[in-house]
Amino acid sequence: MLSSTTSTHQPSGVGAIFAMLVGLVIFLFGLFFIIEGAVLVSYGGSWYYVLEGILFLTPGGLLMMMRRPLGCWLYILGWILTFPWAIYEVGFDWIGWLPRLLGPTIIAVLVFISLPILNGRKRSA
Repeated sequence: MLSSTTSTHQPSGVGAIFAMLVGLVIFLFGLFFIIEGAVLVSYGGSWYYVLEGILFLTPGGLLMMMRRPLGCWLYILGWILTFPWAIYEVGFDWIGWLPRLLGPTIIAVLVFISLPILNGRKRSA
């Protein structure tokens, strides 16, 4: 039987590395969104990418790299907010949704996989 000497769970092992890598991907996407989003804003485009980039870069990506579950939840919040933005931008044209939702949804799947790891849930045998 294993006993814990601390009351807080700090994920480790392959799962923690996976979650940290997902956090790094989110961080890099956030950086890209901020830089390229600022270019779009300078041409009169939407502020969506800059705001989403800030949400991904600072709390989402950094917290996941620090193995904090809040980072997952912040990414999920940004992902959810992407849906009304996509509808606002292109209406109900699902082809127009594809470039706006596919990438963030693939990352959301990885984030959902990371969430139990970061929350410290163990699989029961």
